[in-house]
Amino acid sequence: MGSNAKDLISARLPPYEYPPPWIPPHEREHHPDYNADLEQFLPRNISLQRNEASEQLGFNIRGGKEHHCGIYVSKVMPGSEAERLGLHEGDQILSVNGVGFESIEHAEAVKILKKDSKIWMIVRNFPYGYHQTYDKS
Repeated sequence: MGSNAKDLISARLPPYEYPPPWIPPHEREHHPDYNADLEQFLPRNISLQRNEASEQLGFNIRGGKEHHCGIYVSKVMPGSEAERLGLHEGDQILSVNGVGFESIEHAEAVKILKKDSKIWMIVRNFPYGYHQTYDKS
């Protein structure tokens, strides 16, 4: 039982995003685009408390399972509690109140974020995935 190209299942893949340009080792220490601090990419906890569930979150999100990517912070309002707690544009939301956000639809993510006045999030700085969320149509 052989298979040929007609029998293969085709899938829509996200567009390829090229890696950043290579920086020679002898130039890295003083290069403005090079950062060897890997701790910036580790997950971190953010606990956000609102007075009531209807109060604004202080940030916007984009992405979702229907876009073949995770949920990312797209904007943090200046002066908001979210900004004070260290949330940044491009942070990937890994979970909210124990619910995984790595493979969730956008509408469901919004619903979970707006549900409670106390939000405990695990986020990470993952700019590669964030750039995949841009509308490239």
